[in-house]
Amino acid sequence: MDYATGIRVQQRLVDLRKEGSIGDVLLLLEHNPVITLGRNAKRDNVLVSAEELAKRGVEVFECDRGGDVTFHGPGQLVGYPIFDLRGMNSFGGKRKTLGPVEYVRRLEDVLIGTCIHFGIATQRISGLTGVWTAPESTQTEQGSTLRSPRVSAEAGKIAALGVHISRAVTSHGFALNVNTELDYFDLIIPCGISSRPVTSMKRELDYEVSLEEVAHSVSRNLGVVFNSQVLWLQDLESLLKTSVGVPMKPPAELRQMHKEEDTFWV
Repeated sequence: MDYATGIRVQQRLVDLRKEGSIGDVLLLLEHNPVITLGRNAKRDNVLVSAEELAKRGVEVFECDRGGDVTFHGPGQLVGYPIFDLRGMNSFGGKRKTLGPVEYVRRLEDVLIGTCIHFGIATQRISGLTGVWTAPESTQTEQGSTLRSPRVSAEAGKIAALGVHISRAVTSHGFALNVNTELDYFDLIIPCGISSRPVTSMKRELDYEVSLEEVAHSVSRNLGVVFNSQVLWLQDLESLLKTSVGVPMKPPAELRQMHKEEDTFWV
């Protein structure tokens, strides 16, 4: 799905969630090649010209998620959780609304659990958002696995996160590199971090992984982490019972869309 359509669908679902017309939704997509710039993005982190990107068939979009520059494309599983954080208890049940930082950490847990399922040892890195492969020297016990974890020679970023929270409803989310063509990341400085490589499940495992299997693993882990039952729907009509067509808003409007609402970007 092209990125503009994905944003259009996502915004329609966010509006419906805020109205209480639907429950929590996890939208899982695979995008055409696109570079997206979050609210904290620096244009200098796009390393090639617009003409060169056009030759490569790569679109560029500004968006209202947090974070810097990233790439989405074929072979990558992009997840847009559209959750109302009110009523989701924080760790220990101290608050009835899940805080933004803990929400992001839970998304990282979902992705770590998915990588474990496929036998890839992963970790967090202090001060950075996302999920990274775990070199042997830093590997820690992360629970039971279905396969013996494969350990990388160095930490590579396998999943990126960038979210937007408005009136306690989340949008945007995560991108997990499954069979992604990693050469695309040479067009940018991913997330503004030049000192660490980007990797994929395919590179770590030396074989192509079923995107559908990964999607199911993500959904199962999300159910565990968020203590929720997950129901699979094959099409949006089953959820909405109505059209999702709404006009695509240009970047300038995206930046102003929620100016009077409580917002959080990470």
